[in-house]
Amino acid sequence: SNKKTEDTELYLVEGESAGGSAKMARNKEIQAILPLKGKILNVEKANPIKALSSEEITNLITAVGTGVGEQFNAEKIRYNKIIIMSDADVDGEHIKTLLLTFFFRFMRQLIENGKIYVALPPLYRIRKKKDHYVYSDEELKRAIDKLGSSANVTRFKGLGEMSAVQLWDTTMNPKTRKIKKIFIEDAIEADRVFSMLMGDDVAPRRQFISENAKEANLDI
Repeated sequence: SNKKTEDTELYLVEGESAGGSAKMARNKEIQAILPLKGKILNVEKANPIKALSSEEITNLITAVGTGVGEQFNAEKIRYNKIIIMSDADVDGEHIKTLLLTFFFRFMRQLIENGKIYVALPPLYRIRKKKDHYVYSDEELKRAIDKLGSSANVTRFKGLGEMSAVQLWDTTMNPKTRKIKKIFIEDAIEADRVFSMLMGDDVAPRRQFISENAKEANLDI
């Protein structure tokens, strides 16, 4: 509802479930939510005309407000921050990479202007007298060592599992959340990896999957 662009944020959220929680959690004055229905079109494989006719991508372009191609105008951006918020799992990483590839190829100046961010939701909630949130397995181990093995640990399988209060406290509250600004180097790397994974050369793709299988919990 705030008309001042410099104060506003657009969250790109994976799925209707997480989108519903985000809508309940948000600060309506400064935060807008765009739920994405599944994975957006793979712009690596699609020609530009097909990519820009995709409903999800059309909705995204409309929400951002800048247009693309010859009509692109960075000054028409409707939000000061565009924040990708996806699950902390393999599918979430895929959606994040798809979106970064899209911004890199169609709205690169927004990355260069520091407008694109990635939300960093917690992986675990540890409950002992009060809730503690941790963001990696290493951080979980340190927290258990400090709090003791009697602490109750919950693994968040997705954003949709969080209550609106939890999502606000951990991922959307500007005072307490963790978000990462995306720099052009991040987008170039995402585009490189995605091109390699979706390309026709099998050898580098197999090597990448083998090297990252443990981290991604893949069975290859």
